[in-house]
Amino acid sequence: MKLRDLRRRAVDAVLEGTVALAYGKPGWLVRRRRFGDGPPGDMRGKVAIVTGATRGIGLAAAKGLARCGATVVLGCRDKMGRGEAARAEVQRAVSRAEVEVLELDVSSLDSVRQFARQVAVGFPAVHALVHNAGVLEKARRLSVDGVELTFATNVLGGFALTRALRRQLEAGRGRIVNVTSGGMYARRLEVGDPMWERRAFDGVKAYAETKRAQVVLSEQWGEHLAATGITSNAMHPGWVDTPGVAEALPRFRRVMKPLLRDGEGGADTIVWLAASDEVRGVTGQLFFDREPRRTHVLPWTRATADERQALWELCERLARYGAPWET
Repeated sequence: MKLRDLRRRAVDAVLEGTVALAYGKPGWLVRRRRFGDGPPGDMRGKVAIVTGATRGIGLAAAKGLARCGATVVLGCRDKMGRGEAARAEVQRAVSRAEVEVLELDVSSLDSVRQFARQVAVGFPAVHALVHNAGVLEKARRLSVDGVELTFATNVLGGFALTRALRRQLEAGRGRIVNVTSGGMYARRLEVGDPMWERRAFDGVKAYAETKRAQVVLSEQWGEHLAATGITSNAMHPGWVDTPGVAEALPRFRRVMKPLLRDGEGGADTIVWLAASDEVRGVTGQLFFDREPRRTHVLPWTRATADERQALWELCERLARYGAPWET
């Protein structure tokens, strides 16, 4: 191993030992030096879908993918308002960017179906699907389908959308990128009461549990799709100063604001996973700052094979709610 690589690993190990430095702006500023200034890959002629793309990390990812040359499809709940504003911002940031805006509420299975039908008509091949949309709720609420809203948005919607776009992803040998959170390290997979029906609701814990579920599903999609050419990886963005953090965790933001990354720092690994030749064919892994990371730091967070299967079966059952899905 080259001395340069040894030094890089040593610095990375020091950063990882201090979570605030690794997850915050200092870690990003140190690691970005080795990434180069240009786009991480060439996506000209390719299509990239980003959910939750009107602000924060999703909007930054959309800009990054546009810089790679991709046609970027923004999945937005408010198409005519925030969706069109996001399109304009991407086009201001990236000259001649090709951006489409489609209505999508990932917490609604009907909306997911409608979005998938529109994508199938307009884009027969999808090369990257970024599951970024997410919520952190202060109180327990239900989606229009009667599913706890955190689970519906952060887990079920992405699962259903992946399932609905499988043909287009196969046509593009697509890359699925699941945006999780470092908060998942503190929680284990919850399949006994994932909807918080028998527990006093805790929004932060519910969010972390769904982010753990995202990582498990990302691994499972990697296994299920291994023969198709589609890859599935998860990433976590570190601590990023986003409108979502300001709304959901105002105290955390006030205290940690000097250490928080900007949107570009949070979105960089998303764009790299979607565009770079370095990760061609890589699947079923978790990344942070363009490096594969372990999925557990606490032994008690590991799920059994039965628990993992129960999550998959729950999502399959819920995703079939209402009209049948195409297979």
